[in-house]
Amino acid sequence: MSELLNVTTRDRICQILLNRPEKKNALTLAMYEALTQALVSADGDPDVRVILLGSTSDSFCSGNDIADFIAASSRPDAVAAPLSFLQTITSLAKPVMAVVPGAAVGIGTTLLLHCDLVIASDQARFQLPFARLGLVPEGGSSLLFPQLVGHRRAFELLVMGESFSAATARELGLINRVVMQQSLQDLAMLEAGKLAALAPEAVRLSKAMLRSHTQSQLEAVLVAEVEQFASRLGSAESAEALQAFMEKREPDFSRF
Repeated sequence: MSELLNVTTRDRICQILLNRPEKKNALTLAMYEALTQALVSADGDPDVRVILLGSTSDSFCSGNDIADFIAASSRPDAVAAPLSFLQTITSLAKPVMAVVPGAAVGIGTTLLLHCDLVIASDQARFQLPFARLGLVPEGGSSLLFPQLVGHRRAFELLVMGESFSAATARELGLINRVVMQQSLQDLAMLEAGKLAALAPEAVRLSKAMLRSHTQSQLEAVLVAEVEQFASRLGSAESAEALQAFMEKREPDFSRF
């Protein structure tokens, strides 16, 4: 796990940092499994009151490692590992805080929907390029983004898939605060410390109450999205989009 994640616990805060800087923290199936294990462990640790997700580099998460997913497409964990991660992060009892220093693409953005507090650098950029890659929304985003911003804005984000700034992310309600890059880590730890100092059971019960109204619906959506996403990875449209990406050109969907 240490090669994929950097996990430390101090002052009742468990930091889980993505640690694949050479790929801008693109998630492989092994990383999904490591993340799930780390989250379950932190949620069950009596010495932990806050779970903090972040990165060891300037990028937060550049999305799924598509090459890894395609290579593993015939294996059961091609669906099981991402789904297990999503089911875990959506059901954690303890508060989850995310710190976004830079690029957050695809799952790097949609996982923020399941965090309780999100602080981002003014240098952070967000993007949901699913249709551009011949894919579909994941991470519960097809349910949660329309609830957050309405259908038309959600369609713009999830289908048009253009990059947007931290200021726009705050306007949308996706993140709580935007801070200067050089102050990000210090301010994030300060906020995490404040959260860890609150009455722990009251915090957990409050989180559970806020989540309870949509939890069962979200669970069903997560399964449907992951299955559809895996199916789309084998589609001709996705193959064209990924080939175009590797060749550094625009995809041509005119024959579809």
